[in-house]
Amino acid sequence: MKDTELIELYFNRDERAIEATKESYGAYCFKVAFALLEDRLDAEECVLDTLSRAWNAIPPEKPIRLRAYLAKITRRLALERLERAGRQKRGEAQTVLDELAEVLPSSADTAGEAETRELGRAVNGFIRGLPEREANILIRRCFYSEPVKQIARSYGLNEKHAAVILGRTRKKLRAYLIKEGFIDE
Repeated sequence: MKDTELIELYFNRDERAIEATKESYGAYCFKVAFALLEDRLDAEECVLDTLSRAWNAIPPEKPIRLRAYLAKITRRLALERLERAGRQKRGEAQTVLDELAEVLPSSADTAGEAETRELGRAVNGFIRGLPEREANILIRRCFYSEPVKQIARSYGLNEKHAAVILGRTRKKLRAYLIKEGFIDE
């Protein structure tokens, strides 16, 4: 089923929207949740919570890219679940957050939601300006928390080369955010 048809089901408050969304995007949302949670049951619950949140948010929201919209909800729910559980595991999710902490301004540096949205727009603009491979590698690492080894394998690179690309891209992002005034040197 096409996204437009799915969203129409939501706007009509047709409960088939939930099952159709699960059929179309359930496995994808599971992959996003599992990458962060590393627990099958937690990831499955996250997918169900994502479907519930989508049902409650659409309408009034009308996502342009349903897949990305659902991934964002799933990722947020998975991170909230990790935080609530008080886990101090040193998995990929924590490693990625540590890597990004070197680049992005801390939450104490941002005054509020409006600035956070602007930062998000700036990061999206930066990513759109990257060559496709660099952008995809950065997204797979930072958004999906994929291990560098797995990303390298996907692109036919050795792990060190993929790590170098990520490091350089993070440095470019930091320089871009300095230039745009989001962080100080």
